[in-house]
Amino acid sequence: MPRRFHTADELLPPAPFIKRLVAVIYDALISVAVLLVTTWAYTLVAGWFTGWDKYEEMAEAGTLDADPILTFVLFLTLYLFFGYFWTRNGQTLGMQVWRIRIENLDGTSVSWTQALKRYVAAAAILFVALLGAYYLNAATLFVTIPAIIALFYPINGLSLTDRASGSIVASVPKDSGK
Repeated sequence: MPRRFHTADELLPPAPFIKRLVAVIYDALISVAVLLVTTWAYTLVAGWFTGWDKYEEMAEAGTLDADPILTFVLFLTLYLFFGYFWTRNGQTLGMQVWRIRIENLDGTSVSWTQALKRYVAAAAILFVALLGAYYLNAATLFVTIPAIIALFYPINGLSLTDRASGSIVASVPKDSGK
């Protein structure tokens, strides 16, 4: 059952780009911590399953450098992290600080499907930007920075992730206790 943040006839203004950007930076720092803890837990489980001596040999030989299972676990962990916050109260920790919220146009919380669309759209654009940056070496900033700006910059109040998920990032008024 979606949570209602405000009445359907009340429209909140779209969040400005600078608030979105600072919230993304704040959440990126938290995401790094979540990924570090997840990698640590994965390493403990993988080392226990394969045996610590064999796991250490694999690490020294470099066979663990490209672990697709770890990549999937990290991708899934970040989706669950963001999806939990987006579907529960529409705000990650960084969004709470900057008083912005992801919601549907009718004032309800987004679904897990919408959170997945939003997450995959952002991940795909960042992946393409980083892939281009990898192959362009010196021109990295000319590829990644415009891609990130295009990803989160609201055109007519909606960014690319907003359009992909059918939701909006709205500014939450100060007097709102939600």
